[in-house]
Amino acid sequence: MAEPEVPRGTAPDSYEEVRTSAEFQALRRRFRRFVLPLAAVFLVWYAAYVLLADYAHGFMSTRVGDSNITVGLLLGLGQFVSTFVITTVYVRWANRRFDPAAEALRARVEGHGPHGTTDVRDGRTAASPQDHDREARP
Repeated sequence: MAEPEVPRGTAPDSYEEVRTSAEFQALRRRFRRFVLPLAAVFLVWYAAYVLLADYAHGFMSTRVGDSNITVGLLLGLGQFVSTFVITTVYVRWANRRFDPAAEALRARVEGHGPHGTTDVRDGRTAASPQDHDREARP
């Protein structure tokens, strides 16, 4: 497996330090604890729909009331609704719980957070994120 490309001016050891840090591991656990169960539930729901459509023709073609609407149609529309619901739930969760923690870790790693002022990418001290931008300009 090829090594990931390291951006210019970035210390390769800093990636390993971040990857093995307790803060990053907690962030990964938080992400996995939320996303994996949600994805599993959706995949089971999707597989059930596909299997019902393929093997339960009678059930899926059952009309609802005296209308032309069938169980299969309702379940198919439910697939779209559930996709939008899952997306909305994920975005809200990420905005409220995951992104702030990820940004705090990023700020700390880049040297702008509360736990240090040294930028682990190049070992320099920076007073603000703009300092690196100013230094990078020609």
